[in-house]
Amino acid sequence: MRIALLSVFYPYRGGIAQFGAMLYRALEKDHELKAYTFSRQYPNILFPGSSQYVNEKDHADEIPAERLLDSVNPITYRKTAKEINLFNPDLFISQYWMTFFGPSTSGVQKRLKKGTKRISILHNVIPHEKRFFDGYANKRFLKENEGFVVMSDIVERDLLSVLPNAKYIRIDHPVYSQFGARIEKSKARDNLKLDNNKKYLLFFGFIREYKGLDLLLESLSHLPKDYEVIVAGEIYGSFDIYQKIIDNNSLQSRVHLFNEYISDDEVGVYFSASDVCVLPYKNATQSGITAISHHFDLPIVATDVGGLKETVKHNELGWVVDPNVKSLTEGCLTIFENDRLALFSKNIQQHKKQNSWENFAERIIAFSQTV
Repeated sequence: MRIALLSVFYPYRGGIAQFGAMLYRALEKDHELKAYTFSRQYPNILFPGSSQYVNEKDHADEIPAERLLDSVNPITYRKTAKEINLFNPDLFISQYWMTFFGPSTSGVQKRLKKGTKRISILHNVIPHEKRFFDGYANKRFLKENEGFVVMSDIVERDLLSVLPNAKYIRIDHPVYSQFGARIEKSKARDNLKLDNNKKYLLFFGFIREYKGLDLLLESLSHLPKDYEVIVAGEIYGSFDIYQKIIDNNSLQSRVHLFNEYISDDEVGVYFSASDVCVLPYKNATQSGITAISHHFDLPIVATDVGGLKETVKHNELGWVVDPNVKSLTEGCLTIFENDRLALFSKNIQQHKKQNSWENFAERIIAFSQTV
C-alpha cells in the first residue's frame, strides 16, 4: 500500500515522536511510506517544557518526514493536504493525543483526495487537562476519519461517548524496543551514584500534576528507610509542591532527582537501576511508560485509573492499587514480598512477545481494509 503517516517526528522529541518513529519503521518494511510532520508543533508560549526539539545527546531516529504543518496556521493545512495528495496514498494514518491538534489535523484530513482512507490512532479523546475548546475540537477531528485505533478500554469508551457509531479496532500499546538492552543493576546504580543496598522506585517521564508524583512522595514518607525514589523526567510547570513534600518529610537523601528530558540513550540506565516502576497517576488513559518498563522486564505498581490496569495486569505483571497514599504505600510494600518481582519479570518476558510493532502495524493494515 501507499501510506501517508502524519505524526510528530524528528526533530521533535517525546513519547508521541517515539511512537511515530517505531510505527514508521514497522510499516516501511512492507509498504511505500511517506511521513509528514509539523513545521511548528506548539507556539513557544504554549509549551510548558524546556524544548520541543531533540539535542545532540538524544540520538533520536531521524525519520525522513516533510515538515509542513503549522498547528496554528490554517494556510499550511491546505498546503500539507496538497503535498499528501501528490503522493496519492491509499491510506492516511494520523496520531491524536491532544485536542489542541484537532483543527490542524482535521484541516488536512478534509482536503485529502476522495478514496484515501483516513485512520487515526487515538492516544486520548477526553484530555487529562480540560480546556474550553475540547468538545469542538474533538467533534471536528473525529468526523474526518473513517476508522480509529484505540489502545485501552477507557479511550474506547471515550470515543464512543463522542461518536457512538465509530468504526475502530482495539490493540494493546506495543512494547518500546529502541532503548537497548537492560544493564546489570549494580553497574546502572554505580552510573547514577546510587546505593546498591536500597530498594528503588522509579517515577519516569514528564512531571505533570495528573501523574501523581506528590502521591508517591507522600507514600515514601511512610515506607521503610531502605526505600528510595528515582525521579527522572522534565518538569512541566512548577516543582514547588513536590519540593515542599520532600522538605517537610525530610526526604532529601531518599529522593534522587534527574529533572531533565531523558534521551533515548539514557533511558536504559534508569530502568535498569530500579526495582519497580511506579505510575501513581490521578487520571490516565494508557501510558507509554508501561511499554518502556515492559521492554526492560520491570514490574509496575500503578493506580487503578483509566486503562493502566489493562496493561499492568494485577498480580501478573505488576500491582494495581487505589489512587491514594495509603493504597500506594501498601502496594509498594506488597510487590517486594514472596518473590513477586522475579515472577512478574518472568511474566513480562512472555507477555511482550505478543506486543510487537510488526503485529501492531499488520493489524492496522488489516483493519483499514474493512472501513
